[in-house]
Parts: sequence; structure tokens; C-alpha cells
Amino acid sequence: MKSDWLGLDGKVAVVTGGGGGIGRVIAASLAEAGCKVAVLDLNAESASATAAELTETGATVISCAADISDHASVSAAADRVRAELGPCDILVNNAALVRNGPLSSLSVADWTAVLTVNLTGYFICSQVFGQQMMDKKSGAIVHVSSMAGLHAQPTSGAYSVSKAGVMMLSKNIAQEWGPKGIRSNVVSPAMVMTPMSEVIYRNPEVRKKREDIVPIGRIGQPQDIADSIVFLASERASYVSGQEILCDGGWSTVLLKTVPRPGFDQKDV
Repeated sequence: MKSDWLGLDGKVAVVTGGGGGIGRVIAASLAEAGCKVAVLDLNAESASATAAELTETGATVISCAADISDHASVSAAADRVRAELGPCDILVNNAALVRNGPLSSLSVADWTAVLTVNLTGYFICSQVFGQQMMDKKSGAIVHVSSMAGLHAQPTSGAYSVSKAGVMMLSKNIAQEWGPKGIRSNVVSPAMVMTPMSEVIYRNPEVRKKREDIVPIGRIGQPQDIADSIVFLASERASYVSGQEILCDGGWSTVLLKTVPRPGFDQKDV
């Protein structure tokens, strides 16, 4: 068996929002798999910290401060990646913004801000780094969406709308760029412990209730998401494109279990 089972050794991977949270774990996992990694983040210090931490492990990693909603900023980062690491083989669109609020009172500014980062930003990064992939006629793009893109999440402003848009963007890319050698897929997390959601799980009662509704019986970790992304980026997924993987511990399968069904005893199910 080949030692590089995933076929990622020496590949150039770009991770947006790689300065912290799930993004940092994604960057670390790709580096561990043998990729040369570019960590992009709006926060230059966070990106630099991730790169420094991974470089200490022997990986080849650079950091780039970049605003994914700005085409010029992304283009500058792409030029640097090409110059220092080589043309991009893998793009992980992970950076995201949340501006909560009910639709009845949500400001247009907050609505636009979320869509600009979570959807337009993914398009810009895909277009810019996708061009490098087109030049070499191969590449893989993995977009991080959310369960909220499949099921409306109330009072989350434009978040669900943006994540639903990411899913369709991925399908469009898969269809249009497949003949150019580029695959595009989505990973949608749910019930995952991140720095953003950690405050929710500090309440033991809330955590227990969430664990109880997940068939696997635990809350997901960033590594669970990263592992799925590494698979989709790898040669082992070379015939997978335009697809969505739900990383939710089976939670999405329990919807009908919540519907009353007189005559059907679910106690032993």
C-alpha cells in the first residue's frame, strides 16, 4: 500500500478562515496529510499564529491576511501562494460571518454583510484560486456550509440563506468546471463544538439535551469536520463532485421521530 494513501503529499492547499476554530484544525489536518498550506484570515495575527504552530511540526505553511469579500485582496493572496508554494490544488472555503437577528428587524447592512462574506466571498475565492486550478487542469474545492443551509434557523439573520446559497454555488462549480478537471463539494456541520458555539455547551443541561438527540450520542468536534474535508480534497474522492456531506452524528435522521404517531411505540426504537 502506498504511504501517501490520500494522494495529498506536496499538494498546495488554501484554507480561508484558517486562523482559528474549525479552520485551524482543517489547516492542521491538511498539513499532516502532506499538503503545503496557505492560511488565509482577515485577522493577520491569528493566521500567523496558526502558520507558526504548524511550521513547528515540520509542515510547510504560510499565512496571508486577506479579506475574502474583496477581489483585489484575494488576488494578492493568490499571487503570493503561487509564488511561495505553487499553484493552488485545494481550496477550502471556510471563513464565515454571523449577524443574528429576526428578519422583521434585521438591518440591510447586517443582511448584506453576511451574504458578502459567506456567499460572495466563497465565489470570489473559488473564481480566483479556481483559475490556478484551471491552468493545471486539476483541483478540488470544498465549501463549509451548515445544517442551517438545509433547515431554516430562526433569528439567525441571513445565515441560513447564505449557507443554502453555498450549496448551490458548489453544484454550479461542479457542473461548469468539472470538464476543466475541478471537483466541488460541500461539508455541512451540525452539533459541533467550536469557539463560537462553546458558550452553548457550558450549560450541562443544554449539552445533555443535544447529546440525547444525536444518534451517535455525542457532540461533534472540529476534527470530525476536518476529516471529511481531507477526504473530499483527496484522490480517494476523485469521482465525487457536486455532493454534500452532513457531519451531524445522524441528527438529520431523527426529524420524523419527533412527529406523534398513535399506535407506534417508539420506546424500543
